[in-house]
Amino acid sequence: MTNSLNHVRSLPRFSDEVQKLLEAGTDPWARRRRLDRIDAAAPPRDTFGDVVAERMEYLKASGRRSPTLSKNKWLLEDLAAPLACRPIAEISADEILQLLKQIETSGKWETARRLRGAIGTVFKHAMLTSRVKRDPTFLLHGALLPRSVHRREAITDEIRLGQLMVSIDEYVNWVIRAALQFLALTMARPGDIRMMRRSEINFEEALWRIPAERMITRRQHDVPLSRQALKVLKEVWPISECGEFVFPIIRSIRKPLAKNALNSALRRMGYARHEMTPFGFRTSASTILNARGFNSDVIEAALARQEANNEVRPAYNRATYWRERVELMQAWADLLDEFKMRSLQPHVETAATPIRRNFGRVSGCYT
Repeated sequence: MTNSLNHVRSLPRFSDEVQKLLEAGTDPWARRRRLDRIDAAAPPRDTFGDVVAERMEYLKASGRRSPTLSKNKWLLEDLAAPLACRPIAEISADEILQLLKQIETSGKWETARRLRGAIGTVFKHAMLTSRVKRDPTFLLHGALLPRSVHRREAITDEIRLGQLMVSIDEYVNWVIRAALQFLALTMARPGDIRMMRRSEINFEEALWRIPAERMITRRQHDVPLSRQALKVLKEVWPISECGEFVFPIIRSIRKPLAKNALNSALRRMGYARHEMTPFGFRTSASTILNARGFNSDVIEAALARQEANNEVRPAYNRATYWRERVELMQAWADLLDEFKMRSLQPHVETAATPIRRNFGRVSGCYT
């Protein structure tokens, strides 16, 4: 022991920590070997579950919306649970593929693809924190079944769209009728229509301000309101004045419309799933307006499709295109009125599916 200490003391340089150990009569190398044995016996701290926890904390700190957090939690903590206790540096591409194939063979192809992407984000986080040197999910590109493409079914024929708008105008349920009218007029997402609060509407400025937490881009989005859209709001405003939501359910003003309410209404009007969906109104507007020669950049700005990671472009579009967007929304509302008038002309022939009108039923009492 004495010879070892004398040898260390004879070294020209050593750290303050080593100096303190030497002065206390402790062999620093023997202490290091003892600590290494303790570390080797301890459970690994860099498991896949450890990195997942850090990744989830990062998502929360970056302001991700609750649905995004819930989806990542389900993918990484539930579906990827078999990897949780494994040291992340020891997980191979084959091990991940086996997990993904189990999900894929159960018929959940899209879930398997999403899980591969989510696991990849965990490994990228581990690479940034020097736990691993590579992302094994990169080797799995092409290993799963091809992605199935889900189109947003929509009516892009002007006469047929006019017939649909006539059917909506005749729909019995006033909440559904107004919500579908407003959906068509504003090119908004169905979820934003359902959850729209009265506090978001500014009648004086003819403006609907969608808060950032409800937007996919996580940025506030202002929607200019046409004369027709304002008329719809003014018709429902007195009926919903005691509640929070502009379009509440019939039975209670304290709850928003159900998620499938608008979709079910379209089915009752005779439109099959492959013909029209609530999201399809955005596609209808985009297709028809582009075909008529409107500015595509203004259309994209109206649809709020700016990239979420672009800090400059959303503000630029808001400042540059606001006047054009106001004009576009009014032009689109006027076109919808024109389509309705044209569809009512007796000589118009169209391949539209026969429409069952006045099929919406109101049950229960409005309280």
